[in-house]
This record gives sequence, structure tokens and C-alpha cells, in this order.
Amino acid sequence: MRILLVGEYSRFHNSLKEGLIKLGHDVVIIGDNDFKDYPLDISVFAKVFKKNYWLNKIRQGFYRVFKIDLAQLETAYRFFKNRKKLVGFDVVQLINEYPLQSTIFLEKKMLGYIFKNNKKVYLSSCGDDFVSVKYMLEGQFRYSVLTPCEANPELGHCPYTLRYATKPFQELHDFVYKNTIAVIPGDLDYAIPLENHPRAKKLIPYPINIDKLAYSPMQIENKIIIFHGINEANYFKKGNGYFEDALKIIENKYSKNVEIITARSVPYATYIDLYNKSHIVLDQVFTYDQGYNALEAMSKGKVVFTGAEKEFMEHYILSEKVCINALPDVDNLIEKLSFLIENPNEILALGKRARQFIEKEHNYRTVAARYLSAWDEE
Repeated sequence: MRILLVGEYSRFHNSLKEGLIKLGHDVVIIGDNDFKDYPLDISVFAKVFKKNYWLNKIRQGFYRVFKIDLAQLETAYRFFKNRKKLVGFDVVQLINEYPLQSTIFLEKKMLGYIFKNNKKVYLSSCGDDFVSVKYMLEGQFRYSVLTPCEANPELGHCPYTLRYATKPFQELHDFVYKNTIAVIPGDLDYAIPLENHPRAKKLIPYPINIDKLAYSPMQIENKIIIFHGINEANYFKKGNGYFEDALKIIENKYSKNVEIITARSVPYATYIDLYNKSHIVLDQVFTYDQGYNALEAMSKGKVVFTGAEKEFMEHYILSEKVCINALPDVDNLIEKLSFLIENPNEILALGKRARQFIEKEHNYRTVAARYLSAWDEE
């Protein structure tokens, strides 16, 4: 079967592709490289206007005057330049309602071309979209990525998340839902808002390539190493400030026992190299479930501070922790970090359970098979 995966920003589609290939299928990924630089078969990255210093300056000036981003136009140009490679697929999956990040008008044109020239098109609910943002705005989560925006709506991520609730993005949402067979949530942060939605399928966990992310039991020889990876663009969205405040106390309290590594907006490969030697990874706080960075760290047997709310524990029928539920509460984070530092055997046991959980629920081969089954139901 020929499969087209549209969009990539977390390694989700790359891992799914690897699982599908293992099962004998032909897979192509088209997307827009961000700073993480994930592999793509067809790239629509606007390298002319984003990589060239002077053209990027012209782009910024043009946007200030005309409110048009020339890079978004270049994305559409690169899409249609490759249009003949994007037809005749048996299945297409969009990573999100807005997978290529052009203007809304051009996004519809690109997606319309895909809808017209391929057989079955499905939508993944992964990342901000109209349904999940509307659910957040209605206050139905106990906390969410919009929680920091209540105090300061001008925080970097707030306008970008809130735009999904505007009329143009609702129209894009309606257009995508009208032309796709079903939507498949990738974790509980998207599955919960889609509960009882007539177009939603059951949650399929994100695939993790457990062969590439080899597991080796952790050893604590001297200091406990804590890794905090920061994407500056999502600093407040991920709750990095809570982690940084907690780490100041931890570093002072346990200076002889811990080493803290902080990385800011580095490429994916560099990020992996930096956290490989760590024991504890600080991921994010405003989430009920794990995103990709957390899952990959868990696959390597790290102890990860991330989303692990009661809904997560109940969904996977877990009696023991496989990661640490990170709350937007500095004192709570300090308490949980302190417990682990003072009980290093729990770090080793938790890291082992994390790997076992990934092998059971996120194995890229079995997850790929679940997608094949979901796509075959219609």
C-alpha cells in the first residue's frame, strides 16, 4: 500500500513511517522542516526566505507593511512544484488540521489538491487544533497550555494557540473535517476533547522506534544528572519557568548530589546527545499525557517529568508510575525531585518501568499495525 503522511514536527510521522515500512508498505512524508530538522521525503521548507539573511530581512519588512509572510507563499510554491509526486496514494494522513503552515487560503488549496487526488484521507489530532483549543477556552481541563495566558495573553505562544479558535481556523477545521474520513487522536490531551465526537476514532498512541532508541539500565555512579531541554518558542507553553525555578532550589539544596544540564532550542540530534547521559528529564507541565520528547526519553529508560494525570493512569490501567506527573506547582516539583534524589533506587526502578511501558504501548510496529486497521475500517 502507498501511504502519504502530511506534516512533521515531533518525529511522529517518521516513527510511523518506519513501522509501516517494517510491515511492507511504501511511505512518503511531506512537511516543513522546523529547527529540529526531521527527515522528509518532500520538503516544503521556505529556505529562500528563511535561510538567506537579506531575503529574510526583506520578508520581515514586507510582513510589517502588508501582513503577508513571503515564506508562507514559498511553502505553497514548493508544494505545487512537487504536486505530481502527491497523487494516487491509497491512504493519506494529515498530522494536524494545519499541517503545512501556509496562509489559510493556500493551506486549503494544498489540502484540496491532496483530497482530490488521493483515495482515503485521515486526520490525526496532534498539536493545537480548533476542537482542543475550544475545549481549553471552555475551561474543561483543570489546566492547559492556555493557563499561563490567563495572567498574560501576550506570552509568546498565546496568540499562536488562540488563533485556532478564530473564524478562519474554524473554517479550515470545517474544510478538513468535511474532506477526511475520520480523526485519530494521538494522546489524551486530544482524545479527551474528542470524546463522543462522531468523527473520532479511538486513541492510537504515538509510535516509538524502540529499535533505534536502545535501552540500557541506568547506573548512578556519582551525581544524579537532571536534563532540562527548552524550546524558547514554547517556553511558557511547556511550563519551563516552573522547572527553572524548581531547579534553582534543587541545585542549592543538593549541590553535591546533582548535575543539571540545560539546553535551549537545539536541533533534535543535539538534544538527544545532551540528554543521553541524564537520569531525569524535565519535559513539560501543562499536559495530561506524554508528548514525543517524553516518550523517547522513557524509551531510553529515563525518569521523565511530564503529563501523567489520573486520566492517563486509568486509560492504560497502570498500578505503578511509569513517569512523574509534573504539575504547574514549583513546590510540588521540588518535592518530587527531592524524593528521587534521596531515593536513587526509585530512579532506577522507574526508568525500567518506563521502558517496559513504551515497549507495551508505543512499539512502532504494533502502533503502525493499529493505524492500518483503523484506515481499513472505512
